[in-house]
Amino acid sequence: MVIESSPDVPASHNHDLLDEEKLDGEGSDRQLDLVSNDGEKDSQPVEAAALAEAKPTGSPGPPGGPVPNGGTQAWLQVLGSWILFFNTWGILNTFGVYQTYYEGGSLFQASSSDIAWIGSIQAVMLLLTGAVVGPFYDRGHFRWLLVVGSFGVVFGHMMLSLCHTFWQALLAQGFVIGIGAGMLFVPAVAIMPTYFSTKLGLALGIAASGSSTGGIIYPIMFYKLINEIGFGWGVRILGFTALVLLIVPLAVMRMRVKPGRVRAVIDLSAFTDGPFMLFVLGCGVGFIGLYVGIFYLSFFGQATGITDASLSFYLVPILNAGSVFGRTLPNWLSDKIGPLNVIAPGAFMVGIVLLCNIAVHNVGGIVVTVVLFGFFSGIFIALPPVLFVGLTKDKSKVGTRIGMGFALVGCGVLAGGPGGGAILQRKGSANSDLDWTGTWVFGGVCAIAAGVILMALRCWRVGFKLMVKV
Repeated sequence: MVIESSPDVPASHNHDLLDEEKLDGEGSDRQLDLVSNDGEKDSQPVEAAALAEAKPTGSPGPPGGPVPNGGTQAWLQVLGSWILFFNTWGILNTFGVYQTYYEGGSLFQASSSDIAWIGSIQAVMLLLTGAVVGPFYDRGHFRWLLVVGSFGVVFGHMMLSLCHTFWQALLAQGFVIGIGAGMLFVPAVAIMPTYFSTKLGLALGIAASGSSTGGIIYPIMFYKLINEIGFGWGVRILGFTALVLLIVPLAVMRMRVKPGRVRAVIDLSAFTDGPFMLFVLGCGVGFIGLYVGIFYLSFFGQATGITDASLSFYLVPILNAGSVFGRTLPNWLSDKIGPLNVIAPGAFMVGIVLLCNIAVHNVGGIVVTVVLFGFFSGIFIALPPVLFVGLTKDKSKVGTRIGMGFALVGCGVLAGGPGGGAILQRKGSANSDLDWTGTWVFGGVCAIAAGVILMALRCWRVGFKLMVKV
């Protein structure tokens, strides 16, 4: 998707957006240049620049023209994107219950690290596929991406229901569902800036909350169904549920403008863009810690005996319930004070909460840490797309940069789950031998390191000023 500034924004409106914003409401003689990757000052603050210029090129006539920024059709796109997030990241956020179920050995025998590869591959396939299929979206194949992606998600569930070995589950759940979800993720994200230029952070936050809602509903369904009708039919019903829901985006989502040219899969200039690469590094390191928590908090409760088997499964929907608020309220706040001012403290808090698990020894403690982890992890998941836009000066490269950024961040996803599993079972696979302290230190330190990197990025761009929107 190609994104650049549009001539339909009135001059007076542009003038308002170009003024630097300070949190105390005072004016300033210094203009921020976060969207610039060289010494030239760009007079737009990050959020204003990202939102004012995040418009696709194409014909100015119908169905193009000014960005609607509201109305029935625009909010239907938010609904459609919400359902796509529900059935992409919502499914991925469910993997904690699969990790706990597979650890029991009733379906196949595998180590914690091996099992984590299934969820990690699933997430990486989503991110890599999203980067590769971006040009198909730019060519106008919006509906084909929805159809093929929906088929992949549903077909993957049907194949998973027939699995009895680790490698079968890896192929069906890791690769097939992951690739299908990646095809759906592109339309879910790419269509939003074509309908919203103002309050884009809020619109994306509402859409992204679908992943948290899916992470609440799907784990509960999975736990109830496997106890009532077994793993096979339980997973099939999850697949049928996804099939019914994915009809809605096909019915309501419309590509408003077709990009003027097809994006490149790789933008080599990104590798010399210091702020962009520093942000990618911060996200990648942060996702290592993030996925330690997502994969192992449920199993932690069961393996240590802090919770019974039932509550351990419910920890995943509890986590995702906290994430609903973490993906919406901070996104609204980011429109006010700037996304970098929100995501950096969020990364620190993710690390602190993970380290707090070392001292957890009762049900109340684990529930509190799970809720807090869900909230702060929601910040770290929902805001990167907004910052990828803001850190790209040439808006015609936004689509490529988002795809590249998420693909590189996928390295952190690969390291988080399997790395945490390897540390967890380094002394043995029996519950009494599991090294939970080492696992939480690994995840917590990585998340805190991400916070340090993001704060370094903030200092790079605006120095040590506190009351600046960035």
